[in-house]
Amino acid sequence: MRLRLIFCLLPVWLFLLTACDKRKAPSMTGEDPVEVSDFIGFFPELNLPFTAADTLLNRKEKDSLKISRKVFSQFVPDSVLGKIFGKTARPVIQAIGKTAVPKGEIYLLVRAGIPSKKVLLLMAFDQEEKFLTAMTALSPDTRKGMNQVFTLDRKYTITRAALRKNTDGSISEGKEVFVLNKEAAQFMLILTEALEDKVTELINPIDTLPRKHKYAADYGPGGMNLVSVRDGRKSDRISFFIHIEKKGGNCSGELKGEARWVSPGKAVYKQDGDPCELSFVFSSGAVRLYEKGCGSRHGLDCSFEGSYARRKWNKKPGKK
Repeated sequence: MRLRLIFCLLPVWLFLLTACDKRKAPSMTGEDPVEVSDFIGFFPELNLPFTAADTLLNRKEKDSLKISRKVFSQFVPDSVLGKIFGKTARPVIQAIGKTAVPKGEIYLLVRAGIPSKKVLLLMAFDQEEKFLTAMTALSPDTRKGMNQVFTLDRKYTITRAALRKNTDGSISEGKEVFVLNKEAAQFMLILTEALEDKVTELINPIDTLPRKHKYAADYGPGGMNLVSVRDGRKSDRISFFIHIEKKGGNCSGELKGEARWVSPGKAVYKQDGDPCELSFVFSSGAVRLYEKGCGSRHGLDCSFEGSYARRKWNKKPGKK
């Protein structure tokens, strides 16, 4: 009888023991007492490498991941958010994720924002769960064609990349690479690659010259590809400027000069001491280029040769 009673009560005891052992996770709304271990444990685990684009800043996150300013300020100095949003602002704070070095530092990612500004913050805590430092991981760039990307790799190296889409379709990239210096309590910049200062709008140096000749016009598809023809200094010549870019900007060429008319629809550029000879053959709606020995004026994988359609001329205001 006694043995049967023990077996009957055993499930109840186990339930009570389990219930007592499981402490209810405190809320991050600011109403419950919160320990730093609760704060860190609140963040979801991240799988490395972790990469986030600036689209993350406007993505809708679960309300259950929100952290009140009151709780956040217990473990992170007010100056971290104050430097970004100002002392009086009250940004919405949301946990994004965490990862930790084995027996080492802990990294936390939060998104913080007010209607006019949103950022992704990376914070570091030491092995004893004490705050070390923080940095802005992502902040939107308002310049046209710009995007930002943040990466935390398996070696805990931090990369902030700036990507720009150029008008010719190519992509220019700049980046900054950081690592955590635990002793100095700061993220240290160890590598910088400046965003390539690539020309994205072509300036035509002969655009202001007269264009009275019937073949004086701009030819080509636009962007960074242009064959521009204007009147020459003498009636037997044309002035020209050519700029081409192919293979995503990896091959380019440029030539500026004067060509002589050798027939009503054909002009040839040829100068003493210059191996480059370039022929212009005009029709009513295009110009075809033929070249000899012009390899020094462009890359190996591209040439000036080809047919270029005539562009419609949009007369600028004030010109007659």
